Amino acid sequence: MTPLGITSTKMVLRGETLELECIADGLPTPEISWQKDGGELPSSRMSFYNFKKTLKVSDVNEADAGDYRCTATNKLGTAQHVIKVSVKAAPFWVSAPRNLILAPNETGILTCRVNGEPKPKISWFVNGVPIENAPEDHSRKVDDDTVILSFVKTGSSAVYQCNASNEFGYLLANAFVNVLAEAPRVLTPPNRVYQVITNNPALLHCASFGSPIPTITWFKDSQTSVKNGDPYVIHENGTLEIHVAQPLHSGKYTCIASNNLGIKENHVYLEVKEPTRILKQPEYKDVQRGMSAVFECKVKHDPSLIPTVIWLKDNGELPDDERFDVDVDSLTIRDVIDEDEGTYTCIQNTTLDQDSASAMLTVVEPTPTPPIVYGNPDPPTDLELTDQTERSVQLTWTPGDEHNSPTQKFLIQYEDLLHQPGVWINLTDAPGTSTTVQLNLSPYVYYSFRVLALNGVGYSQPSQPSRQYRTNPSAPDENPSDVQGVGTQPGNLVISWTPLTGFLANGPGLEYKVQWRQKDVEEDWSSKTVANVSQFVVSGTPTYVPYEIKVMVHNSTLAEVHWEPVSLQSVRGKLQGYKVYFRRIRGLHETEEDTEQQEQVLTFSGNRSEGRLPGLQPYSLYNLTVRVLNIKGEGPPSPSKKFETPEGVPGPPSFLNVINPGLDSLTLEWGPPMNNNGRLAGYTLKYQPVNTTNELGPVKVITFLANETTITLGNLNSSMLYKFYMSAKTIKGSGPIITEEAFTAMDTTRTKPTVEMGKGPSEPPHPTSPITQSPHPPFHKVPPVGPAFGKVNTSMLEDGAVISWDYFGHHKNVYVEYVVENSKEDWKRELVNGSHWHMIKGLKPGTSYKVRVVARDPADPTVHSTDEVLVAVPAVPNRQVDIATQGWFIGLMCAIALLILVLLIVCFIKRNKGGKYPVKEKEDAHQDPEIQPMKEDDGTFGEYSDTEDHKPLKGSRTPSNGTVRRDESDDSLVDYGEGGDGQFNEDGSFIGQYSGKKEKDTHEGNESSEAPSPVNAMNSFV
Repeated sequence: MTPLGITSTKMVLRGETLELECIADGLPTPEISWQKDGGELPSSRMSFYNFKKTLKVSDVNEADAGDYRCTATNKLGTAQHVIKVSVKAAPFWVSAPRNLILAPNETGILTCRVNGEPKPKISWFVNGVPIENAPEDHSRKVDDDTVILSFVKTGSSAVYQCNASNEFGYLLANAFVNVLAEAPRVLTPPNRVYQVITNNPALLHCASFGSPIPTITWFKDSQTSVKNGDPYVIHENGTLEIHVAQPLHSGKYTCIASNNLGIKENHVYLEVKEPTRILKQPEYKDVQRGMSAVFECKVKHDPSLIPTVIWLKDNGELPDDERFDVDVDSLTIRDVIDEDEGTYTCIQNTTLDQDSASAMLTVVEPTPTPPIVYGNPDPPTDLELTDQTERSVQLTWTPGDEHNSPTQKFLIQYEDLLHQPGVWINLTDAPGTSTTVQLNLSPYVYYSFRVLALNGVGYSQPSQPSRQYRTNPSAPDENPSDVQGVGTQPGNLVISWTPLTGFLANGPGLEYKVQWRQKDVEEDWSSKTVANVSQFVVSGTPTYVPYEIKVMVHNSTLAEVHWEPVSLQSVRGKLQGYKVYFRRIRGLHETEEDTEQQEQVLTFSGNRSEGRLPGLQPYSLYNLTVRVLNIKGEGPPSPSKKFETPEGVPGPPSFLNVINPGLDSLTLEWGPPMNNNGRLAGYTLKYQPVNTTNELGPVKVITFLANETTITLGNLNSSMLYKFYMSAKTIKGSGPIITEEAFTAMDTTRTKPTVEMGKGPSEPPHPTSPITQSPHPPFHKVPPVGPAFGKVNTSMLEDGAVISWDYFGHHKNVYVEYVVENSKEDWKRELVNGSHWHMIKGLKPGTSYKVRVVARDPADPTVHSTDEVLVAVPAVPNRQVDIATQGWFIGLMCAIALLILVLLIVCFIKRNKGGKYPVKEKEDAHQDPEIQPMKEDDGTFGEYSDTEDHKPLKGSRTPSNGTVRRDESDDSLVDYGEGGDGQFNEDGSFIGQYSGKKEKDTHEGNESSEAPSPVNAMNSFV
């Protein structure tokens, strides 16, 4: 048997092919078989050759090492040979080192993980030099296959090489370590607009670069912080993903990249569009030869996306035949022939999505044309109620077959299931081409609607009734009319009125509050509440005395209670009636009992079995009991009964505040209602501009979810008063509104804020919520209510302030008064000429002032005033160096003057003693500027004149703004371009821009090299 002996050895390299051979002699010829001791042969990688004498295993790995047993067998015996296979391996990568970008003082790790047999030896190199021979670096630590770089320093960038080798080969890898301090940069283009279809994922990118690696945070509409979690996911590369985008996710998103060297933000916009859907699909057509076939394909799409329609025949292009007429929402085939038979597909494409539908056309033999039969239209179907409010709802339907006679109109009827069940009343009608109508509703009606179609033959059958829509009770819209008071006999006064009927009641429990008092007598009104009557008699009135009378009406929500009357034998006396005790336990959205609620009681006289409980709070749990009442008192209570009241409209929001006024923006904050009266569905905000004559502009409407309590409105007019109306809503509708007014900040380049008649603020390019523009109604007057003054807004200038305010009074003399804070000086006053804003000039920079607006009228002693507002005028840095005001210059001038004075005194003394010192002649001859007398015309010393006060001293390098520059010979990159900090790209190239010339020293007059302030920059821009 070959190989000879019992065992032999075989070595193979990892990844190569293992070939084992076993040749046996014998007669009959032995059969060869192979096994692996302690394991299985790799069936997927092995193959046999030469009648199994040769075994080959491809792509060998470490698991293939072991003892392979070859067995030769015939009927006379068995022989075996074991080949011991060892697998060796050249080095191979487990984890190669990767490039690192580190910021100063950061820590990085390079790993060089390899494997092989025998185990490879790992050597490290720095910039091609063995690491043990490289310059010592205390921040570097080598641990076999790992290099740890701790608290790296600027300038320690290097190339590290890892060499792993054994007797069968080696591996070499380079890793670049860049130590870089770089402020964040956002690489995604700014103001990018992302458009997606509703229910599809949206990806908002924020690619950035910086060292240290910037941290990415996202904000929506510059206010709401976006956190990881449903529906948002923030990926490691900064991309913000919205799994299922909805219209409410539309808006402005801001990504902020920040590290310890700076911060950079970028704005992107998300627009979530409605999907494209084919509403009217093409239908199967069975058309006679020579007739026309029309396939309809009506589409519903987002208004901002314009669809394009493509028609296919049998998945190919339409025939190039003028008989095929493609319209916006239909395909017409005239003079149909047999070849036109097939499947027609309508594809509606937009830039974001598409929808398609198909139908077959079958061409048949022509038949005699039957006479046209006209008939009544089929009833409309699919009635749907949308846009539900407290006093209106939108009804939509699908028309039925017209039966060869066009529909002339649709008649809308309603049934009041509460007051008149079974009676259908005509409400309104709509044109025959319409499929929707806005219905005006009355309070406290249980509506159900149906629609009838009318054509030239007659009315259709009524449609199936819509679902029930209940309107909540509300206060009556009007008081009783024809209120009169007459005396029918001495000592009485009969007060009568025309009672409210039908829908005028607006709710249950209609009651009238009658009030009366003697005319021209200072006494309180007497009052009495009555129900179900149209007059009330007042007794004991003086004869022929005039009275003032008035009648008011009110109602309330109520519950109807039914009970089983007791038998008269069990009353034990005369039955007086029944008392119903009821108490509110808690709201349905609350878990704890309302212990402050008092039990209420109503008495129903006589032998009754039902009653109504008024004044109940919506969306609450109540408990009630009933007691029998006789002349001796009350009996024991009945078993208690709990009941729930339905949802109602919520109360007004708890507050509405306007903060952070800007030139074209305002931020609103509001709080949830104190009484939800149901499950809060959201909020509705309406706002409109108010011009200087208190006329209102067009209204804009924004809706919010229940968890939203703030919004920033953009693209508003500057210096404009806006009026805001906020209401909360449940499924029952919107509740009472809360109003607020506020000015946008003053644009100081405008002379007067105005609102153009009939126009409102422009639509923002990226609205944060769905905004609907109401039709532009004409302005109407706003009656002044409440105090004379509203909110006061301020904006700062360099040397002053702009004050704006809400003013509702009629006074003509309005003043702005101001005084330095904590000063005992008198208030300064400036008259305002009829506007709602005023600019105070000449304020001292860096000083705080108290400001108020006061209204006075010579004919009215009352003085109206706003609250005091604190205005801090910003400190403005000096724009030039005035040498004449500098202390050192004044001191120098004083020293020179004193020196001249001493010299004059000495000369005078010498001359008096007889000495001859021709001082005057020397002065005239030399004209020494150091001893020139003061000039009487300008009061300066010698050559130091006012015209040169702003020149620097000779030899100094101080420009007129007072900053010290380096010597001109210090030429560096900082002196070029726009910034003082050199910027580098990742490849080390300089990215600063050269301006082409250096900044010049300022040595002329009063010129200043300092940049203008942001305020001046803004004024000059406008």
